[in-house]
Amino acid sequence: MKKQAFKISVFLTLIVGIAAWAFYPAETKLVDELELGSTAPMTDVEVKDVSGEMLTLSEVARENGLLVIFSCNTCPWVHQWEDRYNPIANLAKEKGIGMIALNPNTTYRDRGDGFEDMKQRAQEKNYQFPYAVDANNKLADAFGATRTPHIFLFNSDLKLVYRGAIDDNAKSAENVDQHYLRDAINQLTAGEEISTKTSKSLGCTIKRAR
Repeated sequence: MKKQAFKISVFLTLIVGIAAWAFYPAETKLVDELELGSTAPMTDVEVKDVSGEMLTLSEVARENGLLVIFSCNTCPWVHQWEDRYNPIANLAKEKGIGMIALNPNTTYRDRGDGFEDMKQRAQEKNYQFPYAVDANNKLADAFGATRTPHIFLFNSDLKLVYRGAIDDNAKSAENVDQHYLRDAINQLTAGEEISTKTSKSLGCTIKRAR
């Protein structure tokens, strides 16, 4: 009887495991991050900015490069880092780099990440850069973005030179030790070797299309 009960227990465990795998959330699936040196993908794909204007990454890029931030309205990590968005945008503009934020949270469009929500967020936070919808998270998939926020910095040839986080302290801009993105922008435009080319992206998983 004990042997039969054990077999039944193992069988049920396997069934539960298979069922769990079948319904594993799509937003947590693994994607490969864009490799350093790769060309920015899908630069001719139009995305809708909160202004209502249709943009492409090629149009956003400027003479010294392109900065893409995968972001959203609903992630607490974004809220903590958000006070650094405008200063980074201003630095990028000063250095001849175009910046855009893309919202890839496809399954959260009716939970705070819809277009009207984005318009309101951009107004409330006085975004100094385009904030656009990544429809069906197509660009996030092409970039291999996994979190919000997730940063991708490209040079004038639209080759990836930095990927990861904004800095090493989401909670406090005043207590940052490593300014990854700021340093990468400054070093890139000064013609210097970028000291930190990748860092770990910390944030909420992107809510991908199922």
